[in-house]
Amino acid sequence: MANLKEIRNRISSIGSTMQITSAMKMVSAAKLKKAQDAITAMRPYA
Repeated sequence: MANLKEIRNRISSIGSTMQITSAMKMVSAAKLKKAQDAITAMRPYA
């Protein structure tokens, strides 16, 4: 059975992973928006 220290370490690790995942999600959303804007800007020339 895991002791209290291991459990706290795991909870902290999960929190860090959640932060990284959230940051990656925001970056990908910004890149998607930029790509969509570029496509929209090119439409008049198509």
